[in-house]
Amino acid sequence: MKQTGVPCGDFFKMENTDSPPPLQRGGKLLLETRRFRVVSLEEHCADGAARTRDVVEHPGSVVIAPFVSPREVCLVEVVRAAVGETLLELPAGTLDRVESLQAAAARELEEETGYTAGRLELAGQFWMSPGILRERMTLFIAEELSPGPQRLEPGEQIRPRVFAWEEAVSLCLDGTIQDAKTVAAVMLLEARRRRVGG
Repeated sequence: MKQTGVPCGDFFKMENTDSPPPLQRGGKLLLETRRFRVVSLEEHCADGAARTRDVVEHPGSVVIAPFVSPREVCLVEVVRAAVGETLLELPAGTLDRVESLQAAAARELEEETGYTAGRLELAGQFWMSPGILRERMTLFIAEELSPGPQRLEPGEQIRPRVFAWEEAVSLCLDGTIQDAKTVAAVMLLEARRRRVGG
């Protein structure tokens, strides 16, 4: 598999670990689950006052834009219990094991869509909701796709759907796609395409 994209030094050598990072600044653990934990942190303000903030610490995640063709992208319909709706999203997943970010992207792509990628390109990183959540998401573009069966985890309800790229952009703009990571990723990639005249 080719590794391409923006200059990134040792980026593709970065690995997730099964254990979360150490508590920040003497944080107090409030809750720990299999995928995240909640900690209370002390924040020192500019006026010299101190206050506590409850923060969700997350190991990070990957999101993938799988291009079935140069102008077609695969999205997934996902049943989301947290909001009680089925959302249209790009494939994505949590860094829940020891592996490189690229390997995580390849795994999540195959699990959710059945596609394997001949080429994965690093496209950026962003904080998901930094006011309360410490989760950095890494975006990849997947190309040279080969179809195959999904490899869903128990309990996952995910259906792949292929859209024209222009339609995916329109669905973000008209509010049909409400998933923030998908809106951010699609609009970022569309802006870059327009800048280079793609």
